[in-house]
Amino acid sequence: MNQYNAILNKDEQVAFELRSLYRSYGYLPYKMSKFEEYDLYVRNKDFLVSDNVITFTDTNGRLMALKPDVTLSIIKNGRDAEGLVEKVYYNENVYRISKGTHSYKEIMQTGLECVGAIDAYRIGEVVSLAAESLKKISDRSVLDLSHLDMVSAVLNDAGLSEAGKQKIYSFLGEKNLHGVLRVCTEEGIAQAAVEAVKTLVTLYGAPEKVLPALKSLCPAAQPYVAQLQELIGQLRENGLADTVRLDFSVIPDMHYYNGIVFRGFVDGIPTGILSGGQYDKLLRKMGRKAQAIGFAVYLDLLEELAEDAEYDVDTVLLYDETDTPASVAAAVKKLAKTGSVTALRQIPAKLTYKTCISVKEVNSRG
Repeated sequence: MNQYNAILNKDEQVAFELRSLYRSYGYLPYKMSKFEEYDLYVRNKDFLVSDNVITFTDTNGRLMALKPDVTLSIIKNGRDAEGLVEKVYYNENVYRISKGTHSYKEIMQTGLECVGAIDAYRIGEVVSLAAESLKKISDRSVLDLSHLDMVSAVLNDAGLSEAGKQKIYSFLGEKNLHGVLRVCTEEGIAQAAVEAVKTLVTLYGAPEKVLPALKSLCPAAQPYVAQLQELIGQLRENGLADTVRLDFSVIPDMHYYNGIVFRGFVDGIPTGILSGGQYDKLLRKMGRKAQAIGFAVYLDLLEELAEDAEYDVDTVLLYDETDTPASVAAAVKKLAKTGSVTALRQIPAKLTYKTCISVKEVNSRG
């Protein structure tokens, strides 16, 4: 990979490494058209990162969209087959408002989907690959992990109304303890149940710290606590448990997601750069019976990394009328062995570079 670093942007470097990682676990590439019928997206707009979709009318009168998402296309074009699992990864340009620039942009997005007969191992494999993906981006990363079915079990046991549960989900996502306690008071929830709900808001941290505290939750939540414990064991076996934090504020849209959900962060970027989880409900909504888990990496956010203030070129090589073309070529050849180089008579005002050196200085080094 190192030989490509000089010519690939940060997001291209990361995409290259992630493709290699996913292929090594048996995920196959998925390619899709740039266009899909707009109806696919409008029916599932809450699932999208942004509901701002670029549309146009095709020559046959159909309303089409420049793809803002890949997962919906994978589900639409897949087929259910009992006992089988479809494992695909994608590296596609999607068209949406960039979180970095807040304007429409062609964004390179990488991710993977595992669809079919999903078991505990498959879930652990996908979560492990999510954690590995973050490590490819930065050594300073964390994967926040939750279990929506466990959260739902606690709220159902508390006897909250449907409206109350929806408010709690919202407040959980905000880590708003005051709002959660207010809803519990308004609905007259028993104190033991209030303490259980409060636990979901206040607990956060390493699995070895959080898992023991979950044993105090209601009996209905315990099967999901056991699933979390089993998943952490698989992550520990893969050497990844230290990058994971249990955080029950990870609450994506409950109409689409269930079970294990997660969100990934790297130091230097204030928002999540990776998100994913189980989305069986989305498959049901689209008429499929299979289960699914996957994630996406938002490579456009790499623009926000301070360490990513890349130069246009590593070295500017200055030459003048006293330098022969052969001597300039010789100097360029030497410098190109260690990075990018451009030979110029004068430096443009907006060009950024690490080093500036003359032809005579380079060739005098021998």
